[in-house]
Amino acid sequence: MAPGNAPDAANKDAPMSLAQNRHSSRRAIRLPSPWSWGAALIAMLVLAPILAVFWIAAFPAENIWPHLVATTLPRYLGNTLILMFGVGLAAGASGSGAAWLISRYDFPGRRWLEYLLLLPLAIPAYVGAYALVDFLEYAGPVQTGLRQIFGWQTARDYWFPEIRSMGAAIVVLAAALYPYVYLLARNAFREQSASSHEVAQSLGAGALGRFLRVGLPLARPAIAAGMAIVMMEAVNDFGTVDYFAVQTLTTGIFSVWLQSNNAGGAAQIASTVLALVILLVLLEKSSRRRMRFFNLSTRHRPVARKRLGRSMGWGASIACFLPFAMGFLLPGGVILKHALANADAWTDPALWRAGVHTLTVGGIAAVATVLGGIFLVYGVRISRAPLPRLLMPVTTIGYAAPGAVLGVGILIPLAALDHLLADTVETVTGIDIGLVLTGSAFALVLAYFVRFFAIAQGAADAAMGRVSPNLAAAARSLGRSQGQTLRQIYYPLIRASVASSLLLVFVDCVKELPATLLLRPFNYETLATRVHDQASLENLGQAAPAAVLVTLTGLAAVALLARTSR
Repeated sequence: MAPGNAPDAANKDAPMSLAQNRHSSRRAIRLPSPWSWGAALIAMLVLAPILAVFWIAAFPAENIWPHLVATTLPRYLGNTLILMFGVGLAAGASGSGAAWLISRYDFPGRRWLEYLLLLPLAIPAYVGAYALVDFLEYAGPVQTGLRQIFGWQTARDYWFPEIRSMGAAIVVLAAALYPYVYLLARNAFREQSASSHEVAQSLGAGALGRFLRVGLPLARPAIAAGMAIVMMEAVNDFGTVDYFAVQTLTTGIFSVWLQSNNAGGAAQIASTVLALVILLVLLEKSSRRRMRFFNLSTRHRPVARKRLGRSMGWGASIACFLPFAMGFLLPGGVILKHALANADAWTDPALWRAGVHTLTVGGIAAVATVLGGIFLVYGVRISRAPLPRLLMPVTTIGYAAPGAVLGVGILIPLAALDHLLADTVETVTGIDIGLVLTGSAFALVLAYFVRFFAIAQGAADAAMGRVSPNLAAAARSLGRSQGQTLRQIYYPLIRASVASSLLLVFVDCVKELPATLLLRPFNYETLATRVHDQASLENLGQAAPAAVLVTLTGLAAVALLARTSR
């Protein structure tokens, strides 16, 4: 009887096993969570303009690449390389030299200069260019004073270097950008152990020898990273090189697109800029990968600062004061003088309209960028999908991409989408809604979002990395959803970092010029474009109030940076 019942028992168990198999297959095919989808969409939104540039360059409506290669592209590329390496070397030398003096020696004014050396970050390079020309031009105080002292009558009586030149552009950009090198090098010099320097001193190495053979090699990765940032910012610059009449790849994008009305050619130049920037980033990372230094001492003892003698101490003070004077005092003083001398410019309604536009667009972009960065980082952390995790590191390329490049990658596809949307709505409803996306500040906000997303993402990633995963696990075990965990656990702990990144993104939006010039709606001014437009007309008195407001905004970010880098 038992054998006869065996098939029936097997048949009874068969439906249950099939149901279990279907249930396990449903569990195996788990769809990604909304956080995964959202993180992937944000990452692709950041990467879309970069990919659009390469696509437009590969399939232009009118291919002028052979003409560019045969005529202007070699000059654009050559000038860009000279500018990039010249600014990198000058900023690297001044920034690392000042960092070495500040971190290794005591001299008059050292405590003040340690923070004053950061102030040039508050003044955009294009403001420094306008101030330098005003200070050194024929009618400026320098040449006027020389003519009065020596009795010269005209410019034919004496020789004076050409102000609007490649050399002047290198000086201005290096003076504005050296704090990137200084900040990273100063931290690297501080972290070095006294043991290695004492060994070098016992072997007969002097102060210069210890700097060249011990201090500089150990700080080389930080200095190289700072110089890479400086060179990328030099490639991105438009206001300075345009004012000094230096034709670079960035100015080439403007001239080919706006003057020749060839978007495909502009995209081809933009792709060249992107290739140059990507190559620079890869070279910098490769060089740091091949050279690594470790502190093998079990007891880390920082290097004690040495008190310099009177003459050497004042020499160190002057050496550290010169970059600060060139990068902040000179442009700040010239702009402030014009702002005070033209009091009526402060009552110009156009200035305050530009200020309102700047606050509106910059504020919206900063909030959207920081929220997007938090969403992406949190979504990657809780997601098991591989795509967001793979895309997250690539989204930092937006910060390396120049604003003019992003302008090409955003405006052309967005204009096509805008026309398609307007035609569709008009066909369906008979209402002409006009250009909603490119006719408003939407494109500008999107450009800021892509350009400065790396700042928000990096701040969110670092802040969330300091939060123990056990806190989130405990909240989930108590029935909190993923969104509630973010609001109730993570946000209170990362609030300070969120506020800092919000300020930094907003300040960068205020100072951004190339993307703003390309993407702003018609007759729509921000403070940065007002400074550029008025200074281009040689009307520095009208440009000065807007420049002062931009500088004051930048000082807030520098104060935050100085506070966090103590």
